[in-house]
Amino acid sequence: MRKKLRVAAYAICVRDGKLLLARGWDGDGTPEWTLPGGGTEHGEDPYDTVLREVEEETGYLIEPTGLLGVHSFRHDLLDRFGRAVDHHGLRIVYEGRITGGELRNEVGGSTDLAAWHELTAVPELRRVGLVDIGLALWRERPAAGRSPLAGGQY
Repeated sequence: MRKKLRVAAYAICVRDGKLLLARGWDGDGTPEWTLPGGGTEHGEDPYDTVLREVEEETGYLIEPTGLLGVHSFRHDLLDRFGRAVDHHGLRIVYEGRITGGELRNEVGGSTDLAAWHELTAVPELRRVGLVDIGLALWRERPAAGRSPLAGGQY
């Protein structure tokens, strides 16, 4: 089985009781909310990744104000040729503060909408597991940086 590692960086941006999210799609094309962020490019520092990805997906410039933690997960999937892949995802989650820019939607990328959501409304949203993992890291701030929801969620 082929092995693949994907390293990504995401931001938890909370302002006035609202969480910044970007909307993408699940495997069958259903819209779902996620944290702004994404995969590192070869040779790119994850810190620079989160700056680039948040701006691409939301229009905002951020300052990462803290490293909240790392979430690691594995699952088997099929590549575009139908071959089995042992996928290992490593997601680095930062806390971010908006420093500039204006809210806008990404065009031609992996998301189509960016919006602020009341923290109390997040549980009602159709969202990826990373949103809950990131919020748990933000709320709990575990000393070791390991998600309280560690495990197979993705």
